Amino acid sequence: MASGVQGRERWILSFSLFVSFGCHVSAQIRYTVPEEVKEGAVVGNIAKDLGLDISTLANRRLRIVSGSKDALFQVNPSNGVLYILKKIDREELCDGNIACSVNLKIVVDDPLEIHYVAVEISDVNDNPPTFPEEEQHFEIAEHTPTGTRFQMQAARDADTSVNNVKVYKLSHNDHFDVEMKDRDGEKIPFLVLKKALDREKTAEHKLTLTAVDGGSPPRSGNLNIIITVLDINDNRPLFSQDSYSVTIKENAPIGTVLIKLNASDLDEGANGEVEYAFGRNLKRKIYDLFKLDRTTGELQIKAELDFEESEVYKLDVKASDKGQPPLNAESVVTVKIIDMNDNAPEIELTSLSSLVSEDTKPGTVISLISISDKDSSINGKIVPSLSEDVPFELKPSFQDNIFSLVTKGKLDREIVSHYDVTIKVTDLGQPPLSAAKSLIVHVSDVNDNSPEFPQDPLELYLAENNAPGASIFSVSASDKDLNENAMVSYSIIRGDAVQGDMTSFLNINSETGVIYALKTFDFETVKTFSFQVSATDSGSPPLSSNVTVKVFILDQNDNAPVILYPLSTNGSSEGVEEIPRNVNAGHLVTKVRAYDADVGYNGWLLFSLQEVSDHSLFALDRYTGQIRSLRSLTETDEAQHKLLILVKDNGNVSLSATATVIIKVVEPKEAFSASDAPNAVRDEEENHVSFYLILTLGSVSVLFVISIIVLIVMQCSRSPDYSSKYLQDTNYDGTLCHSIQYRSGDKRYMLVSPRMSIGSTLAAGSTRNTLLIPERSSRRDQGEVRMMFLTFQGAVHGAGLIHHTGHAITSSFFLNNLQNIVET
Repeated sequence: MASGVQGRERWILSFSLFVSFGCHVSAQIRYTVPEEVKEGAVVGNIAKDLGLDISTLANRRLRIVSGSKDALFQVNPSNGVLYILKKIDREELCDGNIACSVNLKIVVDDPLEIHYVAVEISDVNDNPPTFPEEEQHFEIAEHTPTGTRFQMQAARDADTSVNNVKVYKLSHNDHFDVEMKDRDGEKIPFLVLKKALDREKTAEHKLTLTAVDGGSPPRSGNLNIIITVLDINDNRPLFSQDSYSVTIKENAPIGTVLIKLNASDLDEGANGEVEYAFGRNLKRKIYDLFKLDRTTGELQIKAELDFEESEVYKLDVKASDKGQPPLNAESVVTVKIIDMNDNAPEIELTSLSSLVSEDTKPGTVISLISISDKDSSINGKIVPSLSEDVPFELKPSFQDNIFSLVTKGKLDREIVSHYDVTIKVTDLGQPPLSAAKSLIVHVSDVNDNSPEFPQDPLELYLAENNAPGASIFSVSASDKDLNENAMVSYSIIRGDAVQGDMTSFLNINSETGVIYALKTFDFETVKTFSFQVSATDSGSPPLSSNVTVKVFILDQNDNAPVILYPLSTNGSSEGVEEIPRNVNAGHLVTKVRAYDADVGYNGWLLFSLQEVSDHSLFALDRYTGQIRSLRSLTETDEAQHKLLILVKDNGNVSLSATATVIIKVVEPKEAFSASDAPNAVRDEEENHVSFYLILTLGSVSVLFVISIIVLIVMQCSRSPDYSSKYLQDTNYDGTLCHSIQYRSGDKRYMLVSPRMSIGSTLAAGSTRNTLLIPERSSRRDQGEVRMMFLTFQGAVHGAGLIHHTGHAITSSFFLNNLQNIVET
């Protein structure tokens, strides 16, 4: 026994390596190892035999990905050594087959390599020959001729090849000898009568049959032979054939008669009655599958047959008479099983990765698929298919029925985040059988989408006098990616010197996109500006996009009217005017002039009398600030009158200023004397005033002609798509109020005074000093001409402010005529 153990330890390792190149490296290695080797014994070094770098094995995850659940082998992922995990019993593993091997599938990652390892299990002489029974009885008539042979039980040895039964030996005696006959590779012992029997001398013979195998050292087993010598029955039954053969489908129903045996005996009576039975040298499985009728000789199916379990069954049968002693004959029935398509294909999935990056290149291996079918011939031929509309395909391996699931197209997680891949296999049998397995492949995100703003540019309408440090706007960008690839941070792009001056007063919350103003904006200083905001994701590398934010400052009533005439002295506006007593009703005494830096209603000024000594004598124009006499002066009227005038704007919370005008009534000759004294000076001033008036009117005329030409050019080159912007800043009326016109999208807006409402309609939902300019061609042209007229009106009145009150009448006359021309 010790020498046997030493023999197991002296096993020889042999292998052969076959390498082929495809989409990934594959190889075939073959090792040979004897059975019964202790656990942990080394089979071979896979990494060394494949030429793999051992230092990279730990990161490449060398592993076995196929095999039975009760694994016999294991591989060390650190050094590539293949060792025995569980003690191997070749007889249990291969059930007596001549060839016994275990096929392993080895995989390493990064890059992916697939290798196939076949480990052949060699036999050792660890099983002695055994007989089905401990003893066998023979009843032999005494007149049996010499040379007659009697089949004895054959010994079974679970070992194969040279370790199987080689020779039979019979204990020493004078009447019998042993002979062997090979049948299908099996040695069958026969007891041969070499000397006639004499019942009167010896009625019973006890012999020992020894079966010896070919192992080193050899093993043996014994069978006790008991021979009883009987009296005459000189004819034995004879089968109609030496052997029988029958073919049956594996799905034949239970009870089907395979064949009816026929044996005859020439004797009469009990010596000629024949009975049938199975031989003694059959496996237990035969008795489970088949039934032999003892009287009729009908061989029937007892249980379901399975071609995949065994293709051929050989049944030893015998026919015996009822003589004393009985005689028998032996024959063999060969039952061949026809395969039917009764096994569906089987699929084994080895998923290398269920998460695939969306930038994965075509041809990347996702999973390994092994397909098998227990049927044979065309019933075992398999056709695989893949579910439609998936960017994957099956590629065959160099081994049959081994496939790789690989990518065949570009993946986009933003379109499809995962795929339900169904692998279906169908055999070619009739009817065909199929099987299917599903695999869910998730697509992981890469940073391939830039943040997107909902629109560009963005428009912000911000009221002036905002609180420093308060939020004024919020931007938001979306990113189609996931996780950190979709985390957006915001920043303001600092531009050139001009833009830098404004962006330096802005700040933005990088996480929320909320924009804060660090200073108060003043409409009178800045009416509009723009800046850019950048949105950047947190991917690697990061992607970004920009949006332009256009800011329009909206006017508020934050400027009080400023009295231009009478001039302010010591913080108060007060002027003195002299009129002769003989003036008539309607005489223009003077004109109060004021200015408001705001626009629209906030800059529209109204004049009112707060205090007056005689309400019947003087009147104040509400809109122009002109003070005129209501009637002629009488002798009883006082010589001096004081008028306190309130100038206020039309803002929500109106602001105001006051001016005091003192009117002195003088006699006509006093007025003349007063005017005659500085006559020389006044004449010189009149000359200067006339020169300035002529220069102003000439300039306005030239400007009017130029403006008409510009208006015509604008009408010819107008684009239907307007960006939101301020169009012009116009002064008008004697109070120098402002108007602002701007466009937003396809609508035009204008901040105006009541005198500018001609041809305009009030926009629904707008503030009370904002007008919507109609876009019809005739109305639009008329509105633009009127806007041009208002421009000149402001310019003329602005010029009138420089001169004496009397010359403003000439300016008014000019403007009235000009307005008539425009309206015509």
